[in-house]
Amino acid sequence: MLKRKKAEKLAITKRSRVPGVIITQYVEQLPLGKSTPDFTRKPVAITVQEGKKATFKAMVSGEPAPTVTWVRNKGDTDDPEKFIVRYDERTQEHILEIVSVTPDQADTYKCLVTNEYGKALCAATLNVIAVGFKKKGQSGMKLLQTYESISFVVVTRKKQLPPKKEGEIDPKLWELLLSAPKKDYEKICLDFGVTDFRWMLKRLNQMRKEREDEQAKVVENLENVKLIEVKPNGRAEFGFDMTLWDPKSAINLFKDGTMVPYDDENEDSKHSLKKTGKNYVFSIKDPQPEDAGLYQVDVEEANVLTTDFQVPAVEFIARIKDAKSVEGDNATFQCVLSTPLNRITWSKQDSSLEHGDKYEITVSEDKLIHTLKVKDCKPADNGTYYAIAGITSSNASLTVEVIARDPMSKAITPSKFKLNMPERKSLDFQTPPSFIVPLRRRTAPQGYECHMSCAVKGDPAPRVTWYHNNMSLNVNANYHITNVCGVCSLLILTVGARDYGEYKVVIENKLGSAECSMMLNVRGIDTHLFCL
Repeated sequence: MLKRKKAEKLAITKRSRVPGVIITQYVEQLPLGKSTPDFTRKPVAITVQEGKKATFKAMVSGEPAPTVTWVRNKGDTDDPEKFIVRYDERTQEHILEIVSVTPDQADTYKCLVTNEYGKALCAATLNVIAVGFKKKGQSGMKLLQTYESISFVVVTRKKQLPPKKEGEIDPKLWELLLSAPKKDYEKICLDFGVTDFRWMLKRLNQMRKEREDEQAKVVENLENVKLIEVKPNGRAEFGFDMTLWDPKSAINLFKDGTMVPYDDENEDSKHSLKKTGKNYVFSIKDPQPEDAGLYQVDVEEANVLTTDFQVPAVEFIARIKDAKSVEGDNATFQCVLSTPLNRITWSKQDSSLEHGDKYEITVSEDKLIHTLKVKDCKPADNGTYYAIAGITSSNASLTVEVIARDPMSKAITPSKFKLNMPERKSLDFQTPPSFIVPLRRRTAPQGYECHMSCAVKGDPAPRVTWYHNNMSLNVNANYHITNVCGVCSLLILTVGARDYGEYKVVIENKLGSAECSMMLNVRGIDTHLFCL
């Protein structure tokens, strides 16, 4: 006990890899193989409707395994009928569940992680939406009440979509198609697993006519509808051009059927509306996973837009890189994702790019490699391009080199000569596989990412197999393996003691095989244990 008190007098503050986490170390020097607690994923702020369940989740690290405690600022979490604390072994998540949220439970909740060498602390806020009714003539999105100094929003709910029935089209899909431009039909249907939507068009046209008749009661004109997209500035935006019969008509925003308050004066609010003439742009500032959902805009009782905001858990394994092109040639940007996606958003500055004559947008069969080709480059194509996947983005610049022209002639001054060679008979260029760049020895600290790669060649293209201590990794979900144009990569998201050892790449084609290997050392483990 005395030793513990003495240790606690020493408080070394450390920086966590996760923003918003405070780590305090009790000892001056950590023993070999030991570590202070930390968060690999911290709990995030959530907003929950009154009466629903609220869930905070955290993933932690530390050696020895730390103890996790949940506390709140304005009360306790000891009542088992209101608060359930548990650990999910499958997902390795520490969970705090608030069974049926009440307005007085809106608070700041803290997750405290401790072991004998230190502690880690982070906080997340619970916001409670209380269900109520708006007064006649008063906009439901602007109503605010105070409950024992805790602010919560009084909201209304719109009529819910009917549940999906077995063998029928999801009602959510119909809602999205009614708002979407025809050019977006195919990609929206693809998200719902519908590959042939032509048979749906007759019913869709009938539903659209009914929707337009309802809109016509309050809307004079509606056009240029833009579905939700994350922009390079980090905001998620959607909107339309609209002329109202009565400019004072109430415009309400809903998320998953619940009215969402928005600010039409301050763009720094979480949800805001910017109106310029007849153009309406709704935006979500700093979108997070909990902002995902079905957003709908109603004018009075008529729906004018429905859009689905999806926030997949995805990262860039390989980001897009700066490109250069000669005027008239093509330029290519390519990225590799950690999770398969049907599509990502490509933008130049704030303008989204569409597949067509100017831009060719493609995705690999495994949905991991996404490519943008800028055709017939001109000086106007210079600038910054963005690849946006979910709420994560990558950017790079394109530089177009202008070819000098002879001012006395319309012809381009040739910078290169062309030599016409006589035709030759085709040759067989098949070669056995070999390594252009071999694997190199690596040392990685526990808990961090580790990326290893090599470059191979061969004709036909060789088959590539990865091994760890002579065990094949090609079907091991703990490793992310890619092969892009002969650059073969393996990514370990969180390095642990089990990852120590020899890694080998074997390449084969019909003309032969080759292999190379390297050792991965994991910093902070006792390698003698692996030699016993």
